[in-house]
Amino acid sequence: MTRNEFMTFIKTKKYLVSDGATGSNLQQRGLDKGKAAETWIFENPAAIKQLHLDFLNAGSDILLTCTFGANRLRLEHAGLGEKVNEVNACAVRIAREAIGDRSVLVAGSMGPLGQMLKPLGVLDGQDAQTIYAEQAQALYAAGADLLVIETQFDVNEALAAIQGAQSVCDLPIVCSFSYDRGVKTMMGTTPTKMAQVLSQFDLAALGINCGKSLQDNLLCLKELKQGSDKPIWFKPNAGLPSVDTLGNAVYTTTPADMGSKVAEWIAEGAVIIGGCCGTSPEHLAAIAGEVNKSKQS
Repeated sequence: MTRNEFMTFIKTKKYLVSDGATGSNLQQRGLDKGKAAETWIFENPAAIKQLHLDFLNAGSDILLTCTFGANRLRLEHAGLGEKVNEVNACAVRIAREAIGDRSVLVAGSMGPLGQMLKPLGVLDGQDAQTIYAEQAQALYAAGADLLVIETQFDVNEALAAIQGAQSVCDLPIVCSFSYDRGVKTMMGTTPTKMAQVLSQFDLAALGINCGKSLQDNLLCLKELKQGSDKPIWFKPNAGLPSVDTLGNAVYTTTPADMGSKVAEWIAEGAVIIGGCCGTSPEHLAAIAGEVNKSKQS
């Protein structure tokens, strides 16, 4: 899929519904806490496919692959460092199998590398670019429709990710940041700064995902709308979780709570809407229902 084809897809649909959380939902379905979700691509692909199906039945127009941590650095920690191509290819295939003949896109998820770049860390920018390029190439070769570089917090890493991806393919790219310090990332980047730095690239959309409270994410959305004319990808967490006696994250934001916010999100510029951590298929169904109402208004 080209960038122009993706933009046409957006215009045809008016608004798009992405999917919900991967990790937190798989944990509820038996994935051990602390274990990489990507390990289930081989150990329990049926569970990943079923989660995709649940999101499709809830109304998803875009499915993200189970590849958030499928770059070489993160996969090494899971004992899969030499299977970058295989992990990403299998994840795309699982999503495609779930989609079947539906008119739904497969987005290759690319999360942070898990190491800080110099001078705060030891990772060289060129090395980061090479690692991102490897994953992007694998997703592209497997047939992903677009790439979503998500949960970014450092503009330098985001630059490496985009440059790496664009060096190996011409897929549409969404770049989404996580603002967990109010309207700033942990590195102090604001939505305005992110939009300014990334304006040099012909990205398909800019985004906000994860973060903390729904209110903080809304403030970030408002700022990003003022700083960019790109379509906005918006996937907030289901609020802030508490932790139960077993150490499990418990999200108290209900599907109705999230659904009630959708009209405001759209009014503030969100075009592609889903949910991040804690967002179940039930949450997504509530979101999709409200998105469909907005399409008809």
